[in-house]
This record gives sequence, C-alpha cells and structure tokens, in this order.
Amino acid sequence: MSDCPPNIPVALTIAGSDSSGGAGIQADLKTFTALGVYGASVLTALTAQNTRGVDAVHAVPPDFVTAQLNSVFSDLRVGAAKTGMLANAAIIHAVADAMERHPEVPLVCDPVMIATSGDVLLEPKAISALKERLIPRAALITPNIPEAARLLGADEAKDIAEMERQGKELLAHGCKAVLVKGGHGTGAMATDLLVYSGGVMPLEAPRIETPNTHGTGCTLSAAIAAYLAQGESLESAVRRAKHFVWQALEAGASLKVGGGSGPVDHLFAIKRQPRSA
Repeated sequence: MSDCPPNIPVALTIAGSDSSGGAGIQADLKTFTALGVYGASVLTALTAQNTRGVDAVHAVPPDFVTAQLNSVFSDLRVGAAKTGMLANAAIIHAVADAMERHPEVPLVCDPVMIATSGDVLLEPKAISALKERLIPRAALITPNIPEAARLLGADEAKDIAEMERQGKELLAHGCKAVLVKGGHGTGAMATDLLVYSGGVMPLEAPRIETPNTHGTGCTLSAAIAAYLAQGESLESAVRRAKHFVWQALEAGASLKVGGGSGPVDHLFAIKRQPRSA
C-alpha cells in the first residue's frame, strides 16, 4: 500500500459486470462518482444482460479475482468495500481470504442471489460459503426480503415484525449489522430495518411506482460503502444511502433505457447542478 494517504476517499466494489450498465460494477462506480468517492473495482463475473434479463454468465477464475484484490490493496488505501454478485463458492472463498487480510476495511455485503429479472446470480450450493465465510466478516449485510428468507431457509417475511426477527437471526451469524430491505413489501411506505447492536432502526420512504428498479440493491450497498469511506457512522451511512437511492428512483422513473426494467438515475445530482455559461 502506498505510504501517501489519498486526498479523496477510496471505495472498492467486488462484483459482476452488467453489460447494460444498470447494475453491478457499473452501477457501483456511477454511485461512487455521484457521491464524490474514487471507485476501484474487482470483477467476479461477466454477464451478458440487458433490462429484460440475463442471457449468459461467465465467472472469473478465483485466482484472478485474488490477483485483482492483491493489486488494489497493495497500492490503494481503501476506505470501505462492498460485494455484489459473487457467482460461486470458490469466488466467495477467494474474496473472504483477501478481506481477512484487511480487517481494517469495513465490508458491506450485498448477498446478490437473483437479478431483478428473476435470473439466478449465485449458485445454490454457494449460499453456505456466503454464510460461513463472508457474512461473519461483514460490517453490514443488505438482504432484501426474499434474500433474507433464503439465507435462513425460511418463508419470506410478511410484515415488519417478521423482518425484525429474521434480521436478528442473521445478525447471529456474526456480522456487525443487518439491513433488511423492504422494497419487496407492500403498502404506501417502503420500510427497511437496520438491526445492529444499538437496536433496531426503521428507515421509511414513500414507495415510488416505477418500472425502473434495475440495480437498486447494488446502488444502495455502493452508496453505504461510499459514505463509510468518507468516515460516516454506520447509522448515518445507511440513512443517507437510502435517501440517495430514493432520489435516484424518483429521478429515474421517467428514464427510457431498454424495453424491460430500466435503471435508476445515478446521476440525478450531477444533472441538477447549474451549468456554467
């Protein structure tokens, strides 16, 4: 690692590539940029996908994932990292091995299992590796309602009380905090629950009716990592990240990108800046 401290916060995304640009590495780097953080990336998989679905997946060899991680950590002073699509157990082990060598770096683990389109992005037999190796290392995991249920081998939570109970069960797996995302729920308000040692913190926002939700989970976990890299507390990072995603969803509701579930608008803040004459 360089002896010279960076003059800009550095966040690292460890995730898959989305060829349509709405999710994965591309969404993460857009989020980092929009929030004023320098983004580094380690690719775990290449996907051939668009707004309608995933056509093909090519997992990166685990030793090359390790090589990318070693290159980044040997030179950059990473302030926070996040994981997204990890594809299989071998890649999860490679990432966990590398992160264990850098315990000072807070890790946000987004347990990406299924794409917005419904396509499977994590081999079923890799779930145990995720639970045993990566979740215990995480400062925060960010499952949505279906992912929380799948991690626990349980039925999906139907209400806030069940979300809280499942969050506490996941917390017992060794991570420092769990954010159970309520976007898959119903009602006028979309409620997420942050479950951590300080208790349970609900985060509410009006539900936005929009077809453009591609990459929402990636964007949220990337925003949390960006704020952590800037020195924010976990509570502040989660609260500010949820607001960022809500604004990106609102701004992206009118985007026309592709014919399926389009992306959120990561660059809404940049667009709102006044242009010089």
